[in-house]
Amino acid sequence: MKLAADSAWAPLAARVFRALWIAQLVSNTGSWMQTVGAQWLLVGHGAALVTLVQTASSLPVVLLALPSGVLADRYDRRKVLLAAQFAMLAVSAVLTVLAFQGALTPALLLGLTFLLGCGTALMGPAWQAIQPELVRREQLGQAAALGAVNMNLARAVGPALGGAVVAAAGPGWVFAFNALSYLGIAAVLLVWRRPATPEPAVQGEGLLAAVQAGRRYVWHAPGVRRVLLRTVLFIPGGAALWSLLPLVASRSLGLGSGGYGLLLGVVGVGAVGGAFALPVIRRTLGANGTLAAGAAVFAATLVVLATARLPWIAAAALLPAGVAWIGVLSSLNAAVQQRLPGWVRGRGLAVYLVVFQGGQALTAPLWGLLAQVLGLSTALLAGAVLLVGGALSVRRWPLYDTDGLDPSPSDHWPVPPLVFEPGPSDGPVLVSVTYRIAPENWAAFTDCMRHMSLSRRRTGALTWGLFQDGGDPDRFVENYLVGSWSEHLAQHHSRLTASDRRFEERSRRLVKEGTAPEVTHAFDAAAGPVVPVHPQEAHGT
Repeated sequence: MKLAADSAWAPLAARVFRALWIAQLVSNTGSWMQTVGAQWLLVGHGAALVTLVQTASSLPVVLLALPSGVLADRYDRRKVLLAAQFAMLAVSAVLTVLAFQGALTPALLLGLTFLLGCGTALMGPAWQAIQPELVRREQLGQAAALGAVNMNLARAVGPALGGAVVAAAGPGWVFAFNALSYLGIAAVLLVWRRPATPEPAVQGEGLLAAVQAGRRYVWHAPGVRRVLLRTVLFIPGGAALWSLLPLVASRSLGLGSGGYGLLLGVVGVGAVGGAFALPVIRRTLGANGTLAAGAAVFAATLVVLATARLPWIAAAALLPAGVAWIGVLSSLNAAVQQRLPGWVRGRGLAVYLVVFQGGQALTAPLWGLLAQVLGLSTALLAGAVLLVGGALSVRRWPLYDTDGLDPSPSDHWPVPPLVFEPGPSDGPVLVSVTYRIAPENWAAFTDCMRHMSLSRRRTGALTWGLFQDGGDPDRFVENYLVGSWSEHLAQHHSRLTASDRRFEERSRRLVKEGTAPEVTHAFDAAAGPVVPVHPQEAHGT
């Protein structure tokens, strides 16, 4: 399959990516069919209960995404994905049986939807993290856009099909189709022979420590933090559309389940059309302009939905909303993918999914409650106000440029020269680096070391400091504390990136000619003195 390298569809030339994309399309279609069936079953039980379907689907991501990210970084991602598929198949089968027996109460429906969300939470980080294994790094943006196209193609077909099936035969059949749809992804994963590229893990690292390592990386990665901020500024307002659209269809427009499915289908059609326009939009507006324009279009859509009473007017407003949705989602997803190195990719993406899905899970019931207390139109207009604020904030808090960013691994640190062999859990370890810097380079050196501080903390340092000798001002000492010896070895062998190496090289170009940084490793003496493997080496003999 030949496609131009810069084509929006270029990643589909990769065989495994293409097979998974098709299987995912079938699975997403089933998920949207089930969503329509679940929401329509609850329409008569109040606005707040309808919006809880979205909460039940999204809340598990908030609770489980970080542990799932650890699993994606420490174990074979293919096996993690297979486990998630079979778990969701089992839950969907139970849901189907209960629906056909007429025993599906609101509590059972929401509980089983929550369990399906747990499967999605387990799958999410691993699914995102394998993308760089399936396509080239320069195609990650196109792959992210194709992921959004996939979801929205399913949105174009699934809701309309689901609404028709519910109206004609009942909700049991949409649940049955969703259960069978998981088999396609499982089949592709079973056939795929993933290259033997295990992500290095810190020896003896527990779940909590691994989660902390992921959190520490994200907190000290300004580019990733900015992506998360842009997500926070878009999702709450954007969630108002998905949470309240069933109520708009039934109350404002007087439509049945089929009409609601068609409205969701219009959003999907807009998103698919937007995929063709996305390369032009990005070239014209850039990533930040795409985010601002997407939020503004979504806000305008909510205003129309708040005031429209004719289905065709609502549908006309939802078409550009689909374009905006794919533009925002693909921009955010590609931005976070491009900024994460392999060793922490699963955990970093898990944090992104927590923010993205958590924003929807936490705000969905609030929109339902607001609609119930103040009215549907007021809730929609409130969402529009949030989105306008988010659009205006892009100038103040834009995504950072990725020019020069290279998250590929760089194994450039030499083996530490020690006279004894620490155990993996020995620590903490105090690493000290001494530099000789001429006075004319002091300011440039301290400025460069600010970047070094973030690099050390991202890769494992618990504390960091730079000190200038009061008796010898040309002497600077960098100290940072790492939790264990195995954690520090991970810095040496798997966590540093090409960008980290550039920062180090920049700082080392500023040292005095004829000198080189001196590195020492000190261990906690309160636990007792160390015993050298070769005692004579300890005395320099």
